[in-house]
Amino acid sequence: MRVSNKILFFVLDGASDRPVGGMTPLQDAVTPNLDKLADTGISGIMDTIAPGIRPGSDTAHLSLLGYDPYKYYTGRGPFEAAGVGIDVEAGDVAFRCNFATLKDGNIVDRRAGRIRETSELARSICEDVDVGMNFIFKESTGHRAAMVIRGEGLSADVTSNDPKKEDKPMKEFHAGSPEAEKTAKILNDFVAQSIKVLDGHPVNVERINAGKPPANVILLRGAGLVPNIRPFEERYGLKPAVVAAAGLVIGIGKMCGMEHIGYDGGTGGVDSDVKGKVKTAINALEDHDYVLVNIKGADEAGHDGAYEKKRDFIGKVDEAFANVLDLTDTMVVVTADHSTPVSIKDHSADPVPIMINGDGVRVDGVGAYNEIDAANGGLHRIKGMDLMHILLDLINRTEKFGA
Repeated sequence: MRVSNKILFFVLDGASDRPVGGMTPLQDAVTPNLDKLADTGISGIMDTIAPGIRPGSDTAHLSLLGYDPYKYYTGRGPFEAAGVGIDVEAGDVAFRCNFATLKDGNIVDRRAGRIRETSELARSICEDVDVGMNFIFKESTGHRAAMVIRGEGLSADVTSNDPKKEDKPMKEFHAGSPEAEKTAKILNDFVAQSIKVLDGHPVNVERINAGKPPANVILLRGAGLVPNIRPFEERYGLKPAVVAAAGLVIGIGKMCGMEHIGYDGGTGGVDSDVKGKVKTAINALEDHDYVLVNIKGADEAGHDGAYEKKRDFIGKVDEAFANVLDLTDTMVVVTADHSTPVSIKDHSADPVPIMINGDGVRVDGVGAYNEIDAANGGLHRIKGMDLMHILLDLINRTEKFGA
């Protein structure tokens, strides 16, 4: 019997849902290619963390890669920092950041009008802010950025200055423990100095003259201590790669020692080039044993509460899967990292559908890829941390436990 040697792992970010008018977007979408993979594969449902636990994309991806999120997740900041290209080191304290608009002490726009031209602002902060401690600040896509503080006596046990809502006062950083007092002081100093740097900056002067909100303050949240993660290849003996547009997923991949393979296909939303991303992933199998592919658009539509947009994007994804049907010597996995029901516009704890197609799987009677049909599949109900063990066994990469 043949055994597949490679794994192509698709995460349809947030694609799982709850019924609206009797059907989920996955059930309602036109998905002949996904359905064919399910028909010749084995299906099930999966709690990426555990039943009843609402996963974040960060904790879910860690679990899907076989890294216990309760051990390795200290906050989102480290993964965001790695995702924007900062070479994080174990012991760094990292944050995810927003460029925002401050007026009369209140945050009036948490995204500064979804500003995009932030490279000059970030450069000025790095050149002109001095907090007596090594720090790295780097812009990401749009209004986003990341920061790392490096040195002795630091702690991630600090609050955020982000009020989380518009027209609310900006908060100060506070320490959650005596060990974090130094870090809170550095952060308050950083924000105060960055306001002075950004206020009157040519980029912001131009924005104000154009009637746009200035990016005159930095909001920091998601503080986390960079963990020491054993590389994926060392752990599993598989040469890995990640194909993604989301900085968070890129960062998780990089911190797990996975090569990031970029593609010219947009930011990962509903307008992204899904066919290009899938093609890039298939090509990556030529010199990698494991390729993780994150496809983001369905999650975006779920957060917007846009049922038809989510359904139609899933159909667009299915069209891109036409070439996947022709793969040989490859275990194809299709799942989601979490459910993002359009009815609640947020993540939920509902289990996600999972399908595995490749040599050696026990083909079950499921003939369609969706949450409801998958519940009748031969995988039954598993947890995210189970998945790598299952896949390694299917490609004959596991050792016997016991005599």
